[in-house]
Amino acid sequence: MRPSLNHETICYVQNEGGPLLGYSEGSGVGIIYRDGLAFKDHSRDGVLDKYEDWRLSPDERAKDLASKMSIEQIAGLMLYSSHQAIPGTLGWNTATYGGVSLEASGAPAWELTDQQQAFLSADHIRHVLITRVESSEAAARWNNTLQAYVEGLPLGIPANNSSDPRHGRASAAEFNSSGDGGLSVWPESLGLAATFDPEIARRFGEVASREYRALGLATTLSPQVDIATDPRWFRFGMTFGEDPQLAADMARAYIDGFQTSEGEAEIAGGWGCHSVNAMVKHWPGGGSGEGGRDAHFGYGKYAVYPGNNFDEHLIPFTEGAFRLAGQTGQASAVMPYYTISYDQDKKNGENVGNSYSSYIINDLLRGGAGYDGVVCTDWGITADEPEHIERLFPGGRCWGVEEAYTVAERHYKLLMAGVDQFGGNDQAGPVLEAYRIGVEKHGEPFMRQRFEQSAVRLLRNLFRLGLFDNPYVRVEETAAVAGSEEFVRAGFEAQLKSCVLLKNERRILPLAPRKKVYIPRRSLPAGTDWFGRPTPATEAYPISLDKVSRYFEVTEDAAEADFALVCIENPHSSMGYSRADAEDGGTGYVPISLQYRPYTAEHARAESIAGDPRDVANRTYRGKRITVANEGDLEMVLHARELMKEKPVIVSLTLSNPAVVAEFEPMADAILVNFGAEDEAVLEVLSGGAEPSGLLPFQMPAHMRTVEEQHEDVPHDMEVYVDAAGHAYDFAYGMNWSGVIRDERVARYGKGRS
Repeated sequence: MRPSLNHETICYVQNEGGPLLGYSEGSGVGIIYRDGLAFKDHSRDGVLDKYEDWRLSPDERAKDLASKMSIEQIAGLMLYSSHQAIPGTLGWNTATYGGVSLEASGAPAWELTDQQQAFLSADHIRHVLITRVESSEAAARWNNTLQAYVEGLPLGIPANNSSDPRHGRASAAEFNSSGDGGLSVWPESLGLAATFDPEIARRFGEVASREYRALGLATTLSPQVDIATDPRWFRFGMTFGEDPQLAADMARAYIDGFQTSEGEAEIAGGWGCHSVNAMVKHWPGGGSGEGGRDAHFGYGKYAVYPGNNFDEHLIPFTEGAFRLAGQTGQASAVMPYYTISYDQDKKNGENVGNSYSSYIINDLLRGGAGYDGVVCTDWGITADEPEHIERLFPGGRCWGVEEAYTVAERHYKLLMAGVDQFGGNDQAGPVLEAYRIGVEKHGEPFMRQRFEQSAVRLLRNLFRLGLFDNPYVRVEETAAVAGSEEFVRAGFEAQLKSCVLLKNERRILPLAPRKKVYIPRRSLPAGTDWFGRPTPATEAYPISLDKVSRYFEVTEDAAEADFALVCIENPHSSMGYSRADAEDGGTGYVPISLQYRPYTAEHARAESIAGDPRDVANRTYRGKRITVANEGDLEMVLHARELMKEKPVIVSLTLSNPAVVAEFEPMADAILVNFGAEDEAVLEVLSGGAEPSGLLPFQMPAHMRTVEEQHEDVPHDMEVYVDAAGHAYDFAYGMNWSGVIRDERVARYGKGRS
């Protein structure tokens, strides 16, 4: 059996009027006493270094430590690990424990894998991205194991553990694979935006930061503030919608909530033991991919600006994330997107991925926006591109520098562009080679200074949160914080406020209790997931019948039912590329559809704005036909209408993108939209336990022609759907039990705003 690395004995020393110090008994770190105060001896030399002195500012401590670090150590600090799971067997990467499986090793779930120990010690990584976790307890214990391990390494630099968003109903979905660890459940970002209430976003940040810190997480890779100006974009549902001012206000409140500590938790300047660094993404905005395609893939590498509207995409950053109301001032980190902002470099004329662009980072972000925080690339942009244009793995997303640069040269170009950190890289070798390239070009003093500049930015974020003084969590307190009754209630209330009522003919809603409901099963064909892995065909109820039965009587006989509840989702289309089309002699480029019926792109542009002679110069898909995976959702509504005859058909519509509702709206008596709400929240609204108050944070298109003719970079430029009652499903539209909502939120953000 493998000996455990877990250091169960964490010692604490409380300073009067100062921080609580936490250290592992087995790490070799001791305590230095000066003037009646206690300090951790990270360097284990008995000397109180400036970086060990908690009385000094984070900047002073960071500069002192950076000056003491070797180039190898700084190179490791510049790395952000690939996705890690707890235990490692839950993840995508190879995970062994003493050279054998977790089961064979006898190690606990919170043990470090062999691979994690290697990148922490040999490559000096201190920024770790966490995805799935077995439980909140396992996450907390793993944090303590990790922190004790790195505390025992030279200089005793703690780890900055981080996560993608993990509070939504879809937190365990394929995109981020982040099992929540028993946290409260909140609407997705689009749902927060649908409340049109930044205070709810602030409250979410406050709750989420407490739960993150209880799990040992110190950075959130959020919020995603790209304005979603193309309705077809795969990541639309992870944004605050298409409006730049709403996105800016939500971003500001969200980040203030995450980063601000108050009272005894505050260390200085609003930062403290409850703070979580926010890495806002994706500078300068990734929501204008041509044809709605996404830049994770080679076919979606170009963001285009046919409406000459590049500057408006900066607003959520410059007026939101970089202009906080709280003391922390601005988001502590920024992630540029993979995209090439096509023909937007007004200085160098480069068409390269945003992180590689000196104009985008040095001139616009550092210079124009005055940003001096951490800039971290999106994941995997330095590796060579995949063999196939539609694949994620193996390979990277080195758009614009695919052939002209080696892996090491890409790292050097990123450093010279103003980047501090390389997302998803576990090896320091290419960073060290980039350093040597820089020394040859500029000399060692220049490159040493450049490395220290990034090191100070990165270390400052650790000092602000008190991680050097106490990186440990009290496991017995984790369960009391993560998923506490107070936090769960707050999340549920936010879900209720995020629901949008689009239609309520004859005021069918709210429904009387104990009415009989017919719920059709939902069928989905076999397909592939986001990673290209096969998924089986499914047939199941789309909502928990046990939960429905708490409100209504469930019957399988539509003739007996008082009403039908049809639960569907927006159309699940292609991502804009088909290998089958390419293999049949086509270009591979196909439409992305927002309608349920098969769609032929008759009105798509004939000549693409961007193209690559290495691939396809003209990426048009005009005249091509596409079928969505869930056309059966439309059939569910139509069949329910037929079965129910004159009795009500109520549609519960889950949206991650806008949808062409013209195909089913006339057949529905009521339509209630949610953005990742739990079943209980939807049922609570339908039954009248809560009144709907959400508003659409985007336009609902009248048809696919307007989708094709709108500009990818311009918000609010589609013809919107108008129902039989004359209600336009426009931005800031929604209903309550009395009718169309016209309140101060609509006046502030709607089309009539000044």
